[in-house]
Amino acid sequence: MKEVTLNETVNRSLKLRELYRELELQYHGSEWTVEEDALAFLTDAGLVGRLTMSQQGRWPMGAGSAPDLEHKLGECIWWLIVLADRMDIDIKTALEGFLSRTENLLKK
Repeated sequence: MKEVTLNETVNRSLKLRELYRELELQYHGSEWTVEEDALAFLTDAGLVGRLTMSQQGRWPMGAGSAPDLEHKLGECIWWLIVLADRMDIDIKTALEGFLSRTENLLKK
């Protein structure tokens, strides 16, 4: 699989969100609010928890939950990019700030 940059991932994510907005307008007459996007992210994050438990043999979801877990992990990253954009936060700057601050805290 081709390795992609964070810039490419952000750009593709935002284009995909625009396609979903078109569907929201078509089916609901309005686009989702930031709060609705956040709730959708939290729902998917909860599913990551349940699928992780299944993958680790701690929740009975049946065999084959690994592809669903992989999909939901990717979807959660996508949601975080979308949420940051909708709230005028540069996700790349936010991630760099988090990594730098946390690395400095742990260097003690």
